[in-house]
Amino acid sequence: MGNGSSSISVEGKYVSAVPLAQGHHDDLVEATKDGDLHKLWYTMVPDPNGMQAEIERRIALPSMIPFAVIDNSSGKAVGMTTFMNIDRANRRVEIGSTWYRKSVQKTPLNTECKLLLLQHAFEQMECICVEFRTHFFNVQSRRAIERLGAKLDGILRSNMVMANGTLRDTAVYSIIASEWPTVKANLEWKLENMAG
Repeated sequence: MGNGSSSISVEGKYVSAVPLAQGHHDDLVEATKDGDLHKLWYTMVPDPNGMQAEIERRIALPSMIPFAVIDNSSGKAVGMTTFMNIDRANRRVEIGSTWYRKSVQKTPLNTECKLLLLQHAFEQMECICVEFRTHFFNVQSRRAIERLGAKLDGILRSNMVMANGTLRDTAVYSIIASEWPTVKANLEWKLENMAG
């Protein structure tokens, strides 16, 4: 598995995922206010006042390679995503801690970002499995993960304590290396048709 350096950048037609930095702070604060995403109880989107600390936390974690998601048409950061729980020995990675401002959800941007990150994970990092995790109650996120072609591995019950004190049941999905060519073809086809 490749060295997973934090200098990873991927660029497509609509979106780029670049190393997260404090320079993205103001765009990300603006992004989180679009749809008041931080108020959704079943997500972990930072609130505007906590953005600087969240950027610092993500950058400092050795098991995480964080990205700012850049809308190529505006040049602005519209969200965050990460390679996390990196397991080099077993060639596994999770794509997670992802959020986008409301105005770019369900656009080609998210589909292309996932395609670029999956391509990097399977083709450069030589992963044998890429995982996605989300709250059992986050139906929008679960449907988006399923649309990628990921399969449900199972539900981890009472897996995490949320900020409001509730317990999160975590839905765990994955795409394995043998599925990647079909998933890639499907995502490329979706992207072409979304652009039309």
